[in-house]
Amino acid sequence: MPIKSKKILKIVLGVIIFFTLPSFLFFGFLYFKYNEDLPTGIEGKKADTLAYKMLEALNYEAYENTDYIEWTFKKRRHYKWKKSKNICEVYWKEHKVNLDLKNYSNSKVYIHGFIIESDLREELIEKAIKYFNNDSFWLVAPYKVFDAGVARKLVTLEDDSKALLVTYTKGGNTPGDSYLWLLDKTYKPKAFKIWASVLPINGLEASWSNWTALDSGIQLPTFHKLLFLGIEITDIKSLN
Repeated sequence: MPIKSKKILKIVLGVIIFFTLPSFLFFGFLYFKYNEDLPTGIEGKKADTLAYKMLEALNYEAYENTDYIEWTFKKRRHYKWKKSKNICEVYWKEHKVNLDLKNYSNSKVYIHGFIIESDLREELIEKAIKYFNNDSFWLVAPYKVFDAGVARKLVTLEDDSKALLVTYTKGGNTPGDSYLWLLDKTYKPKAFKIWASVLPINGLEASWSNWTALDSGIQLPTFHKLLFLGIEITDIKSLN
């Protein structure tokens, strides 16, 4: 190999190492600091009782009676969810999808206000489904602990307090994910720990402490903190 080529290769390798090594070291630090095994828990009446107490603290009856919820997720995507009709309008960039949550094939897709019937339609419907599943979860997850396919376990923490381990056995984008709800003294969620296939570190904690009470009586979060990241939820509205 010519001397010039060797020099270029050496520089390129040096640049790669310069940018990747700190990332590997940082990830290793986070992994050994935060990674946790999924805790063991006990299914049954006590787990369900704790789940009911959490729902009572959040006024679950008001959530059931709320027909319409609107919000913006991280200033990127906007939603108008008509719960009783199982329909949600999903907006991002120049796209709009009238998402039929009961029968996805009935959804309607628009770009710049024009309805789309091409092959792109299916792709945008799939994207809207993923967006809705993720972004609505960060908004209303505590209210869904008794949904079909959800398993609940009572977990005793090191300080002898109780937490609720919820596992989604089916549905959504990533079935099998688990979340450990950490509750305050009134049984209101203050955070959860996450065991999800999309995250490389198990047991990361995200806050659920920035709650707002809406006109319909429900309480919804406006901000989550996950490590150094912020998840902002704005423009929240609700109607009965």
